[in-house]
Amino acid sequence: MASFNTVILMGNLTRDPELRFTQKNLAICKFGLAVNRRFKDSASGEWRDEPTFVDVTIFGKRGEAFAKFHSKGSLAFVKGELRFDTWQDQNGQKRSKLYVVAESFEFVGKASKAKVE
Repeated sequence: MASFNTVILMGNLTRDPELRFTQKNLAICKFGLAVNRRFKDSASGEWRDEPTFVDVTIFGKRGEAFAKFHSKGSLAFVKGELRFDTWQDQNGQKRSKLYVVAESFEFVGKASKAKVE
């Protein structure tokens, strides 16, 4: 069976990117992205925005670069794929999470915290 798993999102960061490194020095950048769906309310006739909050992870040098130039509120454009993780928490409860692993990103707008070194 053929399948296709590609996600393209553009929205604003809900928090500063969190950059960590594994023991083998692989960068892992995690952040939240708010993506709005704009629609006209049928009852009131007014336009409304309905946000969807998506967790995103970027690995490696791309993750380091993303964290360097983005902060909470920054506009971000990412392309990647959906991932689904399941695990048991400390209380033995089954947990799951759907998130995006970004393969690439594009700069949109202005960089909010450019660190020139």
